[in-house]
Amino acid sequence: MSEDTVTVRCPYCREKVRLYVDPDTAGTFVEDCEVCCRPWSVTAWREGGRLRVDVQPA
Repeated sequence: MSEDTVTVRCPYCREKVRLYVDPDTAGTFVEDCEVCCRPWSVTAWREGGRLRVDVQPA
């Protein structure tokens, strides 16, 4: 797994999904779950060079 990919749990269907975040991306964006297709609000930031994300229902 690359440092730009994280495993998150969908807040709707609870499935684990691998999420790629472009290295130049920071802030909040909308992404659809690849399992149930419902939208997430994803907040991404880098901390000590490591990708961090928070996923909430959109």
